[in-house]
Amino acid sequence: MSSVHTPSPAPWEELPLFPLGTVLFPGALLPLQLFELRYLQMIGECERQGSGFGVVTLTQGREVHRPGTAEEQFENIGTRVKIERIERPQPGLVMVWCRGIEKFKLQTPQQRSDGLWTSQVQALPPEPAVQVPDDLQQLSTQMHEALTQLSEQPSVVPHWAEAWRLQDCSWLSNRWGELLPLPLQMKYRLFALHEPLMRLELIGDMVTAAKP
Repeated sequence: MSSVHTPSPAPWEELPLFPLGTVLFPGALLPLQLFELRYLQMIGECERQGSGFGVVTLTQGREVHRPGTAEEQFENIGTRVKIERIERPQPGLVMVWCRGIEKFKLQTPQQRSDGLWTSQVQALPPEPAVQVPDDLQQLSTQMHEALTQLSEQPSVVPHWAEAWRLQDCSWLSNRWGELLPLPLQMKYRLFALHEPLMRLELIGDMVTAAKP
């Protein structure tokens, strides 16, 4: 008699958060210019500990906090990043290039006295590997053309350093979600889906509808 092994949920851990008016898809490169004290301190802590942080999508508030503005609120699924490069061109300014690694869910975010948000987070399971179906192959072809052109542009850090998995629904749909000029809420809805084929089908519908 065989039994199906269900993997244990990932452990909860505390992670510093960076609320932004964007959606960071796994595998995407995110360049940042940091000058707020809370984030300069966060990057210093990440450097000392060899750790990353989490990017979450703002639903209220601004990326740069100003007195009298609405308090930051954000979605409950974010992206863990690893830091690939750090430069300090002048005092009080840090340039950071970081890469989206995996999605996580939040539990009870809290704001420190210096303004930095932290939260207990739990990594979401990896998305299933699903082959791109025949009726969506044009999305793979179009993305190959787009990535080829974009990769020719000079960049301090390669935008897509890994092998292009153009026949994997998860990887391909994440690249479309990353590059399509969609409203923030629509991008987040695509990002939050755990079914890569469904995400790619929705993107296919959008691309088809956008054709003249």
